[in-house]
Amino acid sequence: MTYTILDADFLLPGIKRLCVLAPLTARSCYPGQYVVIRIHEGADPVPLPIVAAPRFPGAAAAEYGTLVVIVRTTGAAARGMNLLTTGDSIRDVTGPLGCPSRIERYGTVVVVGVGLGAACAFPIAAALREAGNRVLAVLGADSRRHLVLEHEMGEAADELVVVTEDGSRGRRGGVADALQALIEGGEDVDRVVIAGPITTMRAVAAITRGSRIPTVVNLGSLMVDGGGMCGACRVTVGGQTRFACVDGPEFDGHAVDFDVLTRRMATQRRADRDALARYLVTADRQRDDPRGTCRLEELHPELSLGADLHDTGGAP
Repeated sequence: MTYTILDADFLLPGIKRLCVLAPLTARSCYPGQYVVIRIHEGADPVPLPIVAAPRFPGAAAAEYGTLVVIVRTTGAAARGMNLLTTGDSIRDVTGPLGCPSRIERYGTVVVVGVGLGAACAFPIAAALREAGNRVLAVLGADSRRHLVLEHEMGEAADELVVVTEDGSRGRRGGVADALQALIEGGEDVDRVVIAGPITTMRAVAAITRGSRIPTVVNLGSLMVDGGGMCGACRVTVGGQTRFACVDGPEFDGHAVDFDVLTRRMATQRRADRDALARYLVTADRQRDDPRGTCRLEELHPELSLGADLHDTGGAP
């Protein structure tokens, strides 16, 4: 079975929004969950947060059985996905996976999305507001050129605070500073939900711990294949090992061991860079040589069709 892309457009350079026709999956999705997409047989699976689906508040395309995801060109598999256009097909859409976000009436909730974390934060903010909460959204990025879903977050929340590190849009600084300002300004915050870089989530959890504000961190960024078998997304929560793909992606931010998590993420980033480098080298070789390459050539370059026959001492 294949899944058709009904719409594909770049939100920003390297960040693409895909609207995928997947009726059986789409109608079962709730805010906070994700899907795993594989573009073709043999491709690496890519876990992606679900931005919109039929059960989500304000889902305009609900009747069509579609779901919307956003993908950024960071790894080899994601780079291939960003080449997809309207009308293309995807081999697999697996899901929904993970635990839905806990949507209840808490009071005043601050929902924070940093960078592509806005893809996770936006549907959660909309659902919390629909449940009767007063939602304050804090959207952060390095600069205005990296802000994702600003309009959508503004529509989903009662108030929106935009923060950029360079001050090119909204308040200058980080989202942790913006949250601290809200609390010190007398805002009675009952809950905080954040999706973004590990360092930012750690800083936010440190602020809310002192104020005793329940805080939920979204660790979807740790996932590799979403199947619970690779163990790459394991995290220590309250002294116990949990897996973001099956036990999360949301966890109590005050119980997460960020020291262990930071060390593991550094290792994962190095592995991702190596994988992307291999992908780019292979892509260049296949573009230059239509005959392509094989694994045997990688292990034994002397057997390559492009090798110098005089050096190998043989004939074809």
